[in-house]
Amino acid sequence: MVHIPVNHPLRPLYRTIAGLTGLYVLVFGIAGTLATWGEPLFARDDVWVLGLRTNLAFSIASIGYGGLILIGAIIGGQAGHFANLTISVVFMVTGLLMMALLRTDANFLNFSMSTVVVSLLFGLIFLATGLYDKVGPVDEADTGKRYRRGVEQPARQQAHR
Repeated sequence: MVHIPVNHPLRPLYRTIAGLTGLYVLVFGIAGTLATWGEPLFARDDVWVLGLRTNLAFSIASIGYGGLILIGAIIGGQAGHFANLTISVVFMVTGLLMMALLRTDANFLNFSMSTVVVSLLFGLIFLATGLYDKVGPVDEADTGKRYRRGVEQPARQQAHR
């Protein structure tokens, strides 16, 4: 996939952004767990932590996902690349699902509209960092750069000429 940059020069910046966002998710999960401890897992109470509404289930999930994001950012490489892409889908699907369930009794993670917006924003952040932190051999990166500059045509397009 030559349209995804390999060995992007700003890869350390993208890993840092993903790591800091993951750290926020982890801290939110820990603070949310402390704030909702002793309540039912899927409570629909008015508990706000770091500007987002939560319950015990959402807080525990945030601890798990925040930890995975931090591990991916620390390890880096292809593990971080795939972790960010996977987590981005989880955040965006969860945000859209919870927006659909927002004003119903099925709002099992106790989302508010601000929580939906933050979930979708984090999903986009992880998507961007996942797309730009791909690691590969130097020759693969050079081929992608030449293709994007129009110097080299992919083999499939050359065969059709």
